[in-house]
Amino acid sequence: MAVDPSLQRIARLTPLGAILALIDARVAAVQPSKCPPASARGQTLAEDVVVAQLPPTPIALRDGFAVEAGAIADAGPYSPVPLASKPPRVDAGDELPGGADAVAPLEAINERGDHAVAVAPIAPGEGVLPAGGDAVSERPLRRAGERLRAIDVAVVAAAGVAEVTIRAPRISIVRGGSTTSPVIEAARGILSWAAADCGGAAFGKAMILQASLDYEQPDAVIVVGGTGSGRRDTSVQTLAKHGRVEAHGIAVSPGETAAFGFVGSRPYLLVPGRLDAALAIWLLIGRHLVARLAGGSVVDVPIVLPLKRKVTSTIGLTELVPVSCITGLAEPLASGYLSLQALAGSDGWIVVPADSEGFAAGTPVAVRPWP
Repeated sequence: MAVDPSLQRIARLTPLGAILALIDARVAAVQPSKCPPASARGQTLAEDVVVAQLPPTPIALRDGFAVEAGAIADAGPYSPVPLASKPPRVDAGDELPGGADAVAPLEAINERGDHAVAVAPIAPGEGVLPAGGDAVSERPLRRAGERLRAIDVAVVAAAGVAEVTIRAPRISIVRGGSTTSPVIEAARGILSWAAADCGGAAFGKAMILQASLDYEQPDAVIVVGGTGSGRRDTSVQTLAKHGRVEAHGIAVSPGETAAFGFVGSRPYLLVPGRLDAALAIWLLIGRHLVARLAGGSVVDVPIVLPLKRKVTSTIGLTELVPVSCITGLAEPLASGYLSLQALAGSDGWIVVPADSEGFAAGTPVAVRPWP
């Protein structure tokens, strides 16, 4: 039977490692920009966040009296120590006056007119934040390439940092063709959220691939749908007509029909129009692309659990498997096609590398969270 030459056909599956190496070699970080810390949550730093010594001089950590600890070392409720002069009151955050090396609690000093006695001892440095106790210029609060977490935003704001330098790549998530479906829109939605969570700035209207070719603002484009050999699948051909297809068919499961290429220097990642496949390609390739554009790296914090039952896989394919985590075990729920039921019932995902036939029951595996 003759094969329609107009159909998109996959000649070979490109290993996942080759795609990631191509991204590392051909994709450059976007230009940096400055913004207030409050606007930089989740973004990747282009420069270290460095502050001057904080505090510049010792300050009080609590309300009390600024004292020289050695002068009241023997004080007690039954052996009060008279002070040569009434110690100055300080509030939390006040600069410590000269000669003082501790802040005594209010109840440790009894005031008697113009005089005072200590009724409790205190150790040197107690109740005091020393110079540089919050930060020193030699140790950045956060380094270039790291993403700003919510706690980091609070820290740099508390340090008085007015603006930070970030890289926020603009990612456009488009449809492969003019037709759409709930699955296509669901895939576009989660990819938009995931790109933003990884430091990208997902933006743009719900355009199709053809229209995105003339849209100059994105730093990268992710195309959902049209990567197979169906009668309406034309995404790969469209990319080839206007740019270069580096790979059509990637050795991952799910998501074998994915493609990657460039229009000029702008990378295009084409993901299948299935939710499970789009999600797998994002997790295995897309977030690496966004991290590269942002000048950072993919940071995973998996939990390691033993497998409840074995997982089998095909040599040569990198496979993503959803798992549920019950009673301290990781139970695989599906492979190949990941149903909506399996995705909804899972707590995370594991990867079976291309050189493995799978894992035996009891094997410790790294479970990563979903976006």
